[in-house]
Amino acid sequence: MRTNRSAAVTAVALGFLLTIAQCSSSGSRSGSASGTSSATAATAAPAPPPAPTAEHIKLQHILIAFAGKVPGKNVTRTQDEARALAHQILNRAKKGEDFDSLVRTYTDDRAPGIYGLANSGVTPAPGEFSRDRMVPAFGEVGFSLAPGEIGIAEYDPVKSPYGWHVIKRLE
Repeated sequence: MRTNRSAAVTAVALGFLLTIAQCSSSGSRSGSASGTSSATAATAAPAPPPAPTAEHIKLQHILIAFAGKVPGKNVTRTQDEARALAHQILNRAKKGEDFDSLVRTYTDDRAPGIYGLANSGVTPAPGEFSRDRMVPAFGEVGFSLAPGEIGIAEYDPVKSPYGWHVIKRLE
């Protein structure tokens, strides 16, 4: 956590210094018609630092695979059918349909599809997986969501090789 605070403080300080540098350079120009550009720049606040990334999260997901992507599963849908189904489920979930019910009905993984993840460089708690041991898209989407938000990890042969993951961040 100390590293995140240091990075945030550094980002704020850097933003402040850039604002001061912009004010200095615009204030030294004499070609301004109204003279307000340096005043505007002087009052502009630096952009806030990005929100710190969570160290531990809990996700629930629905895997939508296609033929040949999940070892030991007899999935028969085509890649196009899987893409369409994943996006239909995403839309239904975002409209408030019960996520647990969608998981039980559609996942090509084991229900309830709940996973705890520890971020990169963070020791996993008991029962959690390290983000680095999961397919990359799973962690990328999961850590980008706020609790309660729903997103999708698109199929990608490297980042999401099993198919589409409709992901809800629980915690």
